[in-house]
Amino acid sequence: MEFRIGHGYDVHALSDGLRLVLGGVEIPHTQGFVAHSDGDVAIHAVCDALLGAAALGDIGLHFPDTSDDYAGIDSKLLLGRVAAMLRERGYEIGNVDCTIRMQRPKLRPYIDAMRAAMAGAMGIDTERVSVKATTTEHLGFEGREEGVSVSAVALIFRS
Repeated sequence: MEFRIGHGYDVHALSDGLRLVLGGVEIPHTQGFVAHSDGDVAIHAVCDALLGAAALGDIGLHFPDTSDDYAGIDSKLLLGRVAAMLRERGYEIGNVDCTIRMQRPKLRPYIDAMRAAMAGAMGIDTERVSVKATTTEHLGFEGREEGVSVSAVALIFRS
C-alpha cells in the first residue's frame, strides 16, 4: 500500500451579520465569514490537506475565488469534488483531523454534526473524521475575534 499525508491551513476574517458555517454546519452567532464561498475554513483546510496529500495543488487552484461558479457555494460540495478527484486517481481517504481556533462561540455542541457533515461529503465513516476546537486565550486575531483559523491533516492511501 502507498500512504500519503497532507496538511492544510485556512483563515477567514469575521464580520457582523454574516453566516458562520464551520465543518458544514451553520452555527448561530453574531459574526460570520467574509468570503467568496460560504467561507467554511474547516472544510477549506481539509480540502487543502487532501489535495496536498495527492500533490494536486490547493483549493484555490481547483476552485478559484475569482470564479462566479463558486460565489456563495456550499463548501461541502467542494469537499465532495475533492474526494472524487482523489478516487479518480485511485486514492481512498484514511482519515482527516482538523483543529479550529476561535474565541467564541463554544463549538463543542456542534462538533459531532461537523464530523458527520464532512464525513458525508467525503463518503467516509464519521469515525474517520476528527474535529477539535480551541480558543487562543484572547491572544492573536482569533482571540480578538477578528477571524478564525483551521489547520488540518489527512491520510490517504492507494492499494
